[in-house]
Amino acid sequence: MTSHALPHADRALADLTLRVRDDLDRISHPRRPWTFAHDAPSGGTMLDVLIVGGGQSGLAAAFGLMRDEVRNILVVDQAPRGLEGPWLSYARMHTLRSPKDFTGPDLDIPSLTYQSWHEAKFGPESWTALHLITKQDWVDYLLWLRDAVGIPVQNDTTVLDIEPCEGGLCVVLSMMGGEPVRRYARKVVLATGQESLGRWSMPGFVEALPPQVRAHTAEGIDFAALRGKRVAILGAGASAFDNAATALEAGAGEVHLFCRRAEPQLVQPYLWLTFTGFLKHFSELDDVWKWRFMNYILGLREGFPQPTWDRCAKHMNFRLHTAAGWSGARMEGDRVVLETAKGPLEADYVICATGIEHNPAQRPELARAAGNIARWEDRFTPAPDEQNNRLSAFPYLGNDYTLQERVPGQTPWLRNIHLFSIAATMSFGPSGSSINAMKFSVPKLVSGITGGLFRDDVEAYWQDLRSYDIRQAELRWPEGHPMTLSLMKQDA
Repeated sequence: MTSHALPHADRALADLTLRVRDDLDRISHPRRPWTFAHDAPSGGTMLDVLIVGGGQSGLAAAFGLMRDEVRNILVVDQAPRGLEGPWLSYARMHTLRSPKDFTGPDLDIPSLTYQSWHEAKFGPESWTALHLITKQDWVDYLLWLRDAVGIPVQNDTTVLDIEPCEGGLCVVLSMMGGEPVRRYARKVVLATGQESLGRWSMPGFVEALPPQVRAHTAEGIDFAALRGKRVAILGAGASAFDNAATALEAGAGEVHLFCRRAEPQLVQPYLWLTFTGFLKHFSELDDVWKWRFMNYILGLREGFPQPTWDRCAKHMNFRLHTAAGWSGARMEGDRVVLETAKGPLEADYVICATGIEHNPAQRPELARAAGNIARWEDRFTPAPDEQNNRLSAFPYLGNDYTLQERVPGQTPWLRNIHLFSIAATMSFGPSGSSINAMKFSVPKLVSGITGGLFRDDVEAYWQDLRSYDIRQAELRWPEGHPMTLSLMKQDA
């Protein structure tokens, strides 16, 4: 169903924005700004927090900090305004997969929920009839939220490097390919989504093919150029089917989707874990239980909903190959020959829906410390029957989402970098990239950041307390009061 904006939608959204600001004003206790200004090495004042990533997670983290009166912050994102996150780039589904009533970046402010925005723009009847939120509407909602609460975002800005400096971190930024500039911050949050601690991965034999005949699902793909072509896709998760459907809808001659398992994942484990006990308290479990849960959940991978399957299956030129992983690929003329468990297949174009490789050495902003970022393999040895190299590569985070040192003392400044992305999954469960967990994960992240800001300046707070001498009352006696006469006699 396509929603159509009401004639008075602009006025209704303006009224809703005023309501949001009034609601926030009513619950803003304590209002007092509390962080101390810190001088930057190059002059001026350091930011308290710089957030890398202006998608839903970065905005929610910034909003959470602002609600705790940490307002000396900046959010940067490499994309232009409106293109933050995956929604209008490589997310090729039509709608979000989360149920429409999941709350997230609103942080439990009713007037700031997607439902309130949708009803203001399209009407209550449209909300009642809505099944799932369209990608464009979600992007428009996030932009409205960002403006309504006044989150400072600098778009078209790429992070080139993060290095330690006195009192915090120096973040090297490039704005639209311009000359690098340095911004200084006491804390940095990496809210950079899926590839935040590595890169999108594909088998080496696919990566060795000419770029014009292969892609990862996270790349820009000219689907119109695939009209009439034979397309092969490796992977059977939701993104694999989304790309298959997009190719089919663009007129591909055939689309062959290869699942390495005996059957695609039909159970969605993320629907099971969406309850308060797990979302709020998973991070408090010991490592044995964290590993056990995530080994099972991530082993299932993420399932796809019925509409995603139907979008592909309605095409007579769609083929699903199960128990059919790829073992090799080569070029023969201008076609790709894939070696699969079911025999060779020729294709004009291949797409890999093969996930992410967690490897901080692939991230230029973390190059200075990549070799000393602790992974789960550095902190935990699972039982023999629970070994999992994929899980071992996840970063092992502190209870405040901070990166940890593999060898203590070599890169102590890692304690000022908080990782709020999908790479936090092993330590915190769904958190940095999941709408369903935001109401629990954002307060936990914000508490970790504000706790660090307070502890780092505890001596200054102690001195500030000792020098505090603002009186809230004066000893004034009414004229004629007996105490007034007594004091007059003493003065005489």
